Amino acid sequence: MYERDPLSRVLYIDLTHKKYWVEDRRDLFEEYLGGTGVATQLLKEELPRNADPLGPENVIVFAVGPFNAVYPTASKTVAMYRSPHTGNIGESHAGGRSAVAIRLAGYGAIVIKGASDLPVWVAVHGPKVYFRDARALWGMTSSFTVGRIIRENEPGSGFRTIMRIGRAGERMVTYASVITETYRHFGRLGLGAVFGSKKLKALVVSGRHTIPVADRRGYKRVYDKIYKLIVDSPLMKKYHELGTPVNVLRLNELGALPAYNFQKTRLETADKISGEYLAERYLGRRVSCAHCPVACIHVAALREPYVDEPYFYKTTFIGYDYEPIYALGSNLGARDPEGMLRLIDVVDRYGLDAMTTGVVLAWATEAYKRGIIDDADLAGVKLEWGDYDAYIKAVEYIVEQPTELYKAMARGVKAAAEKFGGEEFAMSFAGNEPAGYHTGPGAHFNYAFGARHSHLDMAGYSFDEKTVGKEVTPEELVERLVAEEQWRQILSSLVVCFFARGVYKPEIVSEALRPLGYELSPDELHELGRRIYEEKYRLKLELGFKPEEVKFPKRIFETPTPHGRITPEYMEEAKRIFIERYVKPLLGDGKDVEGN
Repeated sequence: MYERDPLSRVLYIDLTHKKYWVEDRRDLFEEYLGGTGVATQLLKEELPRNADPLGPENVIVFAVGPFNAVYPTASKTVAMYRSPHTGNIGESHAGGRSAVAIRLAGYGAIVIKGASDLPVWVAVHGPKVYFRDARALWGMTSSFTVGRIIRENEPGSGFRTIMRIGRAGERMVTYASVITETYRHFGRLGLGAVFGSKKLKALVVSGRHTIPVADRRGYKRVYDKIYKLIVDSPLMKKYHELGTPVNVLRLNELGALPAYNFQKTRLETADKISGEYLAERYLGRRVSCAHCPVACIHVAALREPYVDEPYFYKTTFIGYDYEPIYALGSNLGARDPEGMLRLIDVVDRYGLDAMTTGVVLAWATEAYKRGIIDDADLAGVKLEWGDYDAYIKAVEYIVEQPTELYKAMARGVKAAAEKFGGEEFAMSFAGNEPAGYHTGPGAHFNYAFGARHSHLDMAGYSFDEKTVGKEVTPEELVERLVAEEQWRQILSSLVVCFFARGVYKPEIVSEALRPLGYELSPDELHELGRRIYEEKYRLKLELGFKPEEVKFPKRIFETPTPHGRITPEYMEEAKRIFIERYVKPLLGDGKDVEGN
């Protein structure tokens, strides 16, 4: 590492005592690069293994890496904490300006400890940290309004990031999100609830630090090479033109688009929620994360007339991606694109994870139609597929929790199904709800055993799509997916957006590190990725994850995929191979997978 790079500086913030300090953790950044690698080590150091996810002893780690603010599309920040949704490792990545802001403030990581006695927002402006009274913001329904007020009261415009929660985080819904720069999110696994438990309404970061490089001429050469690969790449072009919603029609045609709570894999009205349809009729603008030339963030302009006011309209700008379209669209039987956009907007304003919210609503709709839950449970809301007025009201109740059903739904589909029934159609993998891919066994193995139960851990959906029509043994499936997850630990330690994974291959990464003072060959990078993966999974096991107890939802065996019907025997064999080859070696001391 170049000796003047401030990446190794870690800012510690103690909310309980309203104090802060900085430590140089060159040891961690030299060994683990940054991002996921460093965040794992900091969480291991700071988090008691018996910590209540919603107690003051839980810890939040934000970490960036050596590529942030240095190379294009290296735009993500890693957040790591104990998830209140699964009780295990919570890891979420967000774009926007957060990564660049943290680096320009002069830090490689921020560790937040303790809990405030009253609502605060914390402002980090370079070397100074301020604890602001946020009592006037606490209770505000909209995270967007909170962001606007903070923008008017903090310096650093153009360089800062504002990470904040909505009402869902305050109410500690276990899948509440943290919103940053309005259209980006730390979405999965309940970081917003952890903020809420700490009375932390927002975190603002800004700075104007200079980031040095060891070899300027070499850096410029590699930068230009990477930039050209990104802007000329056909893969990146699709993200710019239609964004991830390009997946809707493709997956629908393939028979892999979840619809009606995964009862079907094709939606008869998919064309009305497709990327093409939304772009033609609603696209208002495209937005980029900081230091990214792609502009994959697509924002709809929804124009709605005021009641009894001719020629007067309200225009709402709503960010949309494939995952919200799946979860709040196809999986709810969407027929009305405007209703879907309104629901996405409400979910964002409350600060909820769109994927989990959609899966919870889909379960509740099916449960209601089967008579498992009734009008009283739903506080009078009559759920029907595609009825967006009902879904919007249900989201409000998930946040405010007026009945026992909504209290359970605020903890996810697993909690709701365990309490009220309907477990046979509850889509939950080790406590987390799935992404929008019913592509085959790879996707579902990925949801079950990825370190954070995210489709982006192993890209199992992608492996499925590439192997349609081919016979893949459980052994090959496990080997290929774990190898992919191990390499992605490098990308998330640098920290690179996974959309650019086709550009940042091992040889390019090795070459790009050299001008920054790192000498790591492609083979050494692969070995480091394996070590980071093992360190993270070992912590996951220490926090109580029991892979042998993971059960696959029954519905994945009922609904055909592009690979045909998945069998329980296939998935159980993949599970057995994974435990034998990748879990047991982490335990050591002759222990079995149960720790005996």
